[in-house]
Amino acid sequence: MKQLFTLLLIVVISIGSTNELLAQDDSFTPMWESFYITPDNTKLKELGEAMSKHNKKYHSEQGPHHAVVYNVVSGPNMGKMVWQMGPLKFAHLDSRPKSGGHDEDWRDNVMPYVKKLSHGEYWKQDMELSNTDMMDGNVGSTPILHIRFHEVAEGHGYSVDHLLDQISSTIKAMDGDNPWGVYDNQFRQGYRIGRHLATVSFLKNYAEYDEPNTFKDTFIKVHGEDAWQPFIRGMADSMSNSWDEVWEYNAALSGN
Repeated sequence: MKQLFTLLLIVVISIGSTNELLAQDDSFTPMWESFYITPDNTKLKELGEAMSKHNKKYHSEQGPHHAVVYNVVSGPNMGKMVWQMGPLKFAHLDSRPKSGGHDEDWRDNVMPYVKKLSHGEYWKQDMELSNTDMMDGNVGSTPILHIRFHEVAEGHGYSVDHLLDQISSTIKAMDGDNPWGVYDNQFRQGYRIGRHLATVSFLKNYAEYDEPNTFKDTFIKVHGEDAWQPFIRGMADSMSNSWDEVWEYNAALSGN
C-alpha cells in the first residue's frame, strides 16, 4: 500500500475480509458496528482480562457477531480502543448475543474499567470502489490499519463519488497488492461531528510506510496529467476536514 495516505486519500473502514460471507449471499453488502472505548488507564490489566474473556466467550465465532479489538496508536483518539463487530447487515443485530449472561458480563466485568464509550457507528463498505479482494480473511495478516476520516463540505456531496472513483481506479492500477477500502457512515453525523466517510489501508507492517509513494505517478498514467490539479482542488473543496488514525490489531483482546 506503499504509503497511499500521505496523499489525501479518503479511506473507509473495511476491517477484515468479506469474501466468505459475500459468497454465501450475493446481495450482502458488509457493514461493521464499532465504538471507541476510553479505558481507565490505572486498570488496563483488569480491563484486558475481562474484555478478552467476554469476546472469546460471546464473540469468537467467525461471522456477523465476531468481535475484533484495535488499539488506537496515532491521531486524536490515541490511547483509546476500538471494539468492532462484523461483517454484518442490520438484520444480524436482531440476533446479536444478549442472553446467556452476555449483557450482564459486559456490564459487571468490562464496564467497571471503562471511563467512556463514544462514536457508536455503523460503517458500510462500498464494494465497487474498494480494493480488498486479495485479502485472506485473517485480520492478523494486515494488523495495522491506516484510517482517514473525512468530513464532506456542506453542499459538496455531489462531487465525492467522482473523486473516490478517481482514487479507486488509481489504487487498483498501482503495482502490487494495495488493499484499501471505502466506507460510508450509515447514520447522519451533521457538520459538527463530521465523520461522514472513512478510507482504510491495510498494512502488513510499519516498514510499508517507508516504501516509495507511487500514487501521483499512477494517477497521471490512468487519468492524464491535466486531471491532477482539478483532483487536488476537488479534494480541497469537497472535504472541509480530514484526519488520520492508525489502529493496531489486539489479538489478545479479540474474539479469536
